[in-house]
Amino acid sequence: MTLDPSDRAAVAAFIRSEARAVVATVTDQGAPEAALVGAAALDDGTLVFDAPAHTRKIANMQGHARVAVVVGLCRDVSLQLEGDAIVTDGAERDRLGAAYNAQLPGSRALDAGFAVVAVRPDWVRVYDVSGGAAQVAEAAW
Repeated sequence: MTLDPSDRAAVAAFIRSEARAVVATVTDQGAPEAALVGAAALDDGTLVFDAPAHTRKIANMQGHARVAVVVGLCRDVSLQLEGDAIVTDGAERDRLGAAYNAQLPGSRALDAGFAVVAVRPDWVRVYDVSGGAAQVAEAAW
């Protein structure tokens, strides 16, 4: 296993190395929706992404905070996260938007009309086929 799902720093480093994730949300009617986003991470494993404030994913998260996220779309190792998404505002938006911009230069995270979202995982799963046979490990945070 190349990535320990309980190691927050390693999870953060993996997210940073990928810089993209698929975020799955749920509509008010219970329908699933998924979207590809740019992804950054804080040292504690918090995943951060931005999106235009008017998008479906932002509306969905404001009604249903629970999300699932997949990181590692084209490699032998992928990471699955679940947690509550927080559409930030004020000083927290500024802080997380600055962290996002530092990892993904040129983003519009702090532009007017954009939302900055934090996902604090409470469950992490690693799927690793780098050694041939699949290895799976999970951790509750």
